[in-house]
Amino acid sequence: MMMYATPERVLISREEIAAKVKETAAMLAEKYRGKKPLVVCVLNGAAVFFADLIRGMDIPLEVATVAASSYGDATTSSGEVRVTKDIDVGIKGRHVLLVEDIVDSGRTMKALTEALAERGPASLAVCAFADKQSRRAVDFKPDYVCFEVPDLFIVGYGLDCAGLYRNLPDLRVIGDAK
Repeated sequence: MMMYATPERVLISREEIAAKVKETAAMLAEKYRGKKPLVVCVLNGAAVFFADLIRGMDIPLEVATVAASSYGDATTSSGEVRVTKDIDVGIKGRHVLLVEDIVDSGRTMKALTEALAERGPASLAVCAFADKQSRRAVDFKPDYVCFEVPDLFIVGYGLDCAGLYRNLPDLRVIGDAK
């Protein structure tokens, strides 16, 4: 197993995260009020964000999960998107909100949204915890973003490095010389 530096520098604190997630949840609840959305967690990275987000949405909603990746154990995208677990409920005519941990190259979200759009949802939107626009390799923009992040390798609050550090309560930087 490859060893990585310990992520000591905090980029975004747990307090900042909690405030922004609460604000985003309230805004999404208003947008989807009366629509009973299907809120879909993109596993595994978005699980922490997803749980906090849906608890903050004071509306009737349903949940589902999907798993897709373009990273594997690497720290950079392979460019090939693999869906490893599909949504197990129909989405035709439904208001669907995909919840993602980070949009980096944009390949995973572009592939997922294109595939899901073919199934005829009433609406389809993406809410990302973090957006790293500087790394975008394809034309994709999430509809809702909690934090714009710089081109650093970040972990914590669900984001990982080869499966590690998802449990950190804040967003931290790995391999940063600053």
